[in-house]
Amino acid sequence: MKSSPHCFTSITSNYLPKARVLASSIKRVCPDAGFHLMLSDTPPSGFDLAAEPFDSVLQIEDLPVADVNAWVFKHSVVELCTAVKGLAAQEIARRHDAAQVFYFDPDMVVFGGLDELSGKLAGHSVALTPHLTAPEEDLQGILDNEISALKHGIYNLGFVGVNTASSEGRRFLDWWAARLVDFCYDDIPNGLFTDQRWVDLAPGFFEDVLILRDPQYNVATWNISHRQATGSIENGIEINGQPLSFYHFSGFDSGAQEAMLKRYGKSSPVLFKLRDWYIEECRKNGQDALGKLPCKFACYSNGETITKLQRIVYRNRQDLQDAFPDPFDTSDLHQSYYDWFRVNGPAPTDFDELPAEALRAQLSEALDELRRIKHSRSWKLARLVSRGARLLRR
Repeated sequence: MKSSPHCFTSITSNYLPKARVLASSIKRVCPDAGFHLMLSDTPPSGFDLAAEPFDSVLQIEDLPVADVNAWVFKHSVVELCTAVKGLAAQEIARRHDAAQVFYFDPDMVVFGGLDELSGKLAGHSVALTPHLTAPEEDLQGILDNEISALKHGIYNLGFVGVNTASSEGRRFLDWWAARLVDFCYDDIPNGLFTDQRWVDLAPGFFEDVLILRDPQYNVATWNISHRQATGSIENGIEINGQPLSFYHFSGFDSGAQEAMLKRYGKSSPVLFKLRDWYIEECRKNGQDALGKLPCKFACYSNGETITKLQRIVYRNRQDLQDAFPDPFDTSDLHQSYYDWFRVNGPAPTDFDELPAEALRAQLSEALDELRRIKHSRSWKLARLVSRGARLLRR
């Protein structure tokens, strides 16, 4: 008798609405599938598992991580949600005797084909989806998609399937989990992008890796230049004539998803309707109330926000890890990592003292701030006033 797959996603509490949409979509197309939530955060007020579309919830404390406070502190929130994926998959396989474990990013929706996907994985150890399955045909596409894949990883790890009934699948999972425990960082200059660059090695390391090139899997703005969507949300969406299996709304909160959809989705108007549908589904599932919740690991115990630079310095200094085993703790101000960094840490402008990864983090934060300013109402009003003043001077 065929067993149903077990699926999971990994989030902090502000992504709970998206995880609800994902879990509900999987339960809709495969009611017997197990769905588990890996939550690297405190559950929000009023959270009741019995009322949720999840079969279980895992938290950091459920994972075999040594020196957990120091380990968590080394990661940004995004890095942390990725770093736990391998350990969570192992724990789900162990607890539920699962023959197959599928990971889906929380900003995905499954529309069908999960049984077919499970059938394909049964004859393989691992299932992966490439970012791209066809060469781009113009310079913009090469810059946006091919070069991005070279930087971030050939395979999109918003999805991965592991055949845990296979010895080779278990060997992959053990390797992947171990690499994520030690090296799950957004550090492109040093060849890392969380879990994705690691899995570039998987087809060379492991047998029976299934690379899913079918157009209906992991549809996203980075591949829709070669995938045309037709049909409707009500009657079913097809991708190059195949029923859509799962769609990835990657870059949704940053605005990148909408921008890339406008650039590459003009021949697929149904995808714009799908985006509107997704916004409404997230809203129904609590986006307005939960979407801006801060993660408990984003701040020191005194409420001060932890910067990326503070995390990078800590994880690169074993002496600091030894001196401050709980870097979140500021109860003794003069014996805390927070105080040490305030007195001894490099200033954000001390570029000569920063490793490449830290410098990149500082520049990224500065660019994000500039983007927020550019899209603010105050900036738009200031530009309007400036143009008006120039016209009056003519």
